[in-house]
Amino acid sequence: MSGSDWVLLIVLSILWGGSFFFAKVAVAQLPPLTIVLGRVVIAALALHILIVATGQRMPRDQKLWRDFLIMGLLNNAIPFSLIFWGQQEIASGLAAILNATTPLFTVLVANIFTAEEKVTPAKLCGVALGILGVALMIGLDATSGLGNHLIPELAVVAAAISYAFAGVFGRRFRGRPPLIVAAGQLTGSSALMLPLALLVDRPWSLATPGTATCAAVIGLALLSTSLAYVIYFRILGRAGATNLLLVTFLIPVSALLLGIAFLGETLNPHHLIGMALIGLGLAAIDGRPLRLIARLVPA
Repeated sequence: MSGSDWVLLIVLSILWGGSFFFAKVAVAQLPPLTIVLGRVVIAALALHILIVATGQRMPRDQKLWRDFLIMGLLNNAIPFSLIFWGQQEIASGLAAILNATTPLFTVLVANIFTAEEKVTPAKLCGVALGILGVALMIGLDATSGLGNHLIPELAVVAAAISYAFAGVFGRRFRGRPPLIVAAGQLTGSSALMLPLALLVDRPWSLATPGTATCAAVIGLALLSTSLAYVIYFRILGRAGATNLLLVTFLIPVSALLLGIAFLGETLNPHHLIGMALIGLGLAAIDGRPLRLIARLVPA
């Protein structure tokens, strides 16, 4: 990846790191499917307004809209619903560790379905280091409850697998404007989530959410979804699925640094070790630092 791609990846990790905070606030008053519906509908509307404001137009190709619908299913409807549902039963730290398996599944899916992103020992080693680094950063005690809520845990793992397939499927949008692709995907997921949320949650029967809950859903939609997916598709088109989904390693780092900067949290030794392992994992997957070392070391 280029330097600008790494900058975008860090920005994306901050935006998606904030989604855990927004979701934690929203899930206290609203059921998961209703939150997902609010997230994707508001995000889609915001992007369509931006498209009109910038003089662009959505395509009318039926095949392309079919692809948008599939992408919305794999990248929004399935994983958002599974993660929000799973977090009702398991701690957010454990959910983050399980979600950090996304690059591992992406490496495997990309190896099967693409010709360019094949499995290498360096990639597998990098993914393993990244997952271990995430576990250390969050605290290995977060894994102590692993297996106590097997179905919710498997739901979060299934979300990670869905993200992996979405990353590989999304390669077909390469060369298209990221804003258009993001709007199309979110429109597709909105169409999928509307009947499901109405049927399961019956949102008209819910109590009116408070100001904090509404603000959390809006933040989840505009920052962690609209803006995040424009960046997502830009990185995907330039760097590929495997590199893109390294963001799941960076999300805990962003969350920790934001907590230190704004919430007075402290930096402990295990955080530093975890970040170092994540850095080594990213370097192994990126490959360039290892190639540089190989050139510097005499034969």
